[in-house]
Amino acid sequence: MLTLCPAAVIFDMDGLLLDTERISRETMIAAMAELGFAMTEADFVPLIGMPDDVNRIQLVATHGPDFDYDEMRAIQARVKTERYGDERPLQPGARLIVETVAALGIPRGVATSSRRVAADAHLGHMGLRPHMDVVLTRDDVARGKPDPDLYLAAAAALRQAPAACLALEDSHNGVRAAHAAGVPVIMVPDLLPATAEMRSLCLAIAANLDEVRDWLVAACRPQNSLPRP
Repeated sequence: MLTLCPAAVIFDMDGLLLDTERISRETMIAAMAELGFAMTEADFVPLIGMPDDVNRIQLVATHGPDFDYDEMRAIQARVKTERYGDERPLQPGARLIVETVAALGIPRGVATSSRRVAADAHLGHMGLRPHMDVVLTRDDVARGKPDPDLYLAAAAALRQAPAACLALEDSHNGVRAAHAAGVPVIMVPDLLPATAEMRSLCLAIAANLDEVRDWLVAACRPQNSLPRP
């Protein structure tokens, strides 16, 4: 729960605002199978919340130096297009919480491990990009999550001290990144559960984005003219 209104809110994208992690898991498993590799849902877990360059290292280490990561990603992109086109569904409550933060006049941004082209396409397609003051991606920093670079860059772009901001994350590596940057963080679990480590790093664990929105409204009164469900 929140006791103070944050000076800025920094949203993760995949798994937090967009219900994309399940799509990534399904299509990567399909791409790996097409290349002759067996991949389970459990095998996908260490890749969640990690930038593409780190995923490359992990999968090459697992499958050997001859594993063609770029081919796998190309197949995965084709499968995504065939099955989903440009659709990347919003998580429940995503649009409302973004609109609420905007209505409260709180600066807001995105800090995502995705590349710029994907972030702009998905946020734009789902109508969230106009509500964001800044969008920081893996292309904008030297190191991705769980290092703190993305959150430090987002706070700087929003012209706020990291400790005055609030991060919203769904993944363990995202929580670690925000905490390492000194940004208070609330976890809204998606594919990964809240562990004891996560509870020690977070302000709170929320059941969903609607719960976080309620906390923000209570902490940032007055609440007239806010969007309603």
